[in-house]
Amino acid sequence: MTGDVAIEPDELPLPRRALAELVGTALLVTVVVGSGIAAAELSPDDIGLRLLENSTATVFGLAALILIFGPVSGAHFNPVVTLADCVLQGRSPRDLLVYVPAQVAGAVGGAILANLMFGLPAVGSARHDRALGHLWLGEVVATLGLVLLIFSLVRTHRTALAAPAVGAYIGAAYWFTSSTSFANPAVTVGRAFSDTFAGIAPGSVPGFVVAQIVGAAIGIGLVLAFYPGKAAPGR
Repeated sequence: MTGDVAIEPDELPLPRRALAELVGTALLVTVVVGSGIAAAELSPDDIGLRLLENSTATVFGLAALILIFGPVSGAHFNPVVTLADCVLQGRSPRDLLVYVPAQVAGAVGGAILANLMFGLPAVGSARHDRALGHLWLGEVVATLGLVLLIFSLVRTHRTALAAPAVGAYIGAAYWFTSSTSFANPAVTVGRAFSDTFAGIAPGSVPGFVVAQIVGAAIGIGLVLAFYPGKAAPGR
């Protein structure tokens, strides 16, 4: 705030916003991977309970991070959300070129931090193979739903609901998608650096990322179909 006037994220310097994306994405992956490690230790014989513990932590962690970083960078933490923002809301392509490397670097750093917190090697190559067609379909569904949710809120001026809504959607998508809803290329890359419950084998990353991009494209198309002509002026 400056006096009584709220400063929009796009009015802030790009380096500050990029730093928020880096730190926010790092903390998001720390939540996802760290809670996965804790869940595996607490419930070694019950995969369903592990997933419940992992998803619950992610719901609350993601909502909190959106509240912290939303006023600074928009709290994308996700390259496909930044891409959709460029297409739908007129965000500068320069932001995409700066945000995405920050998000990917943050995701890798977050996985390393989670590994270290639990006494594991800093970098581990995940062995959880997820290179299957039905999992890719799950990622398409998870990602299109995420993009549709976020930009339906943006285009109807309900962004105050973003933190609980996005957290709730991702928590639900852990359970209703076959892939447990990565829905984020940066997070997918980061999770390849932790050989734990939440990890993904490096060889499975490209298929997930392609599916996420496809899902984002479908989501963008649905936003344009449902909420046409509501893009903000070019930034």
